[in-house]
This record gives sequence, C-alpha cells and structure tokens, in this order.
Amino acid sequence: MPPRFLLDEHVNPAIQRQLQRRSLTITVRRVGEIDAPPKGSSDADLLIWAERERFVLVSEDRSTLPGVLRAHLESGQHSYGILWIRPDSSVGELIEELYLIWQVCAEDEFMDHAVYIPL
Repeated sequence: MPPRFLLDEHVNPAIQRQLQRRSLTITVRRVGEIDAPPKGSSDADLLIWAERERFVLVSEDRSTLPGVLRAHLESGQHSYGILWIRPDSSVGELIEELYLIWQVCAEDEFMDHAVYIPL
C-alpha cells in the first residue's frame, strides 16, 4: 500500500489539488478538512492522528515539530514519517517529489523517520 499524506495547514493547497489531479487513488488530506485534524491542532495532536490513521505528515514546521516528534517517539509512540519541506522549494518540485514517493514507496517506508524534501 502506498503512503497517504497529511499536509499541515501552512502547506500550499495547490500541492493537494495537483497531486489529486495526477491520480484519483492518491490520498492527500489537509489539516482543517473533514476527516483530518482541525486547524490549530497542536503538533502533538497531529502526530497522534497521523500515527493512528497511518499518514505521513508533510510540514514546513522545522521550529517546534522536531522536539515534539522526539518526545512522541521517546514515549514509545510511532510515526509513519515526517516530510519536511525545504525552504525555497517550488510547488512544482514538491508535487513531483510527493508523487514519486507515492508511486515507489511503501506505507511504512518512513516509519519513525523525518526526511527533507525535495531529496
């Protein structure tokens, strides 16, 4: 099964739209949508939701999320992965990267890891 993506609320919504145009079977949700955490959710709540629902979290938050992720993992919980968006990445680059990840990676490929994208 390919990975499913949860975009945090600050990620450009065009990424979700363009990924879903490329494939009707890709699962991409944004914080604030139905069946996703509400806007304003804490980092800890996003990690808990993403773990429970088996989603890879895609975020630009490199300030608070790393510490929260560390505490989450140290408490014995898990993550299906965090994909941190590199500063100055274009929307096109991110769409290409996420689509490629979706095509070639398994759902648990990034288990308990954080990776910067584009690679």
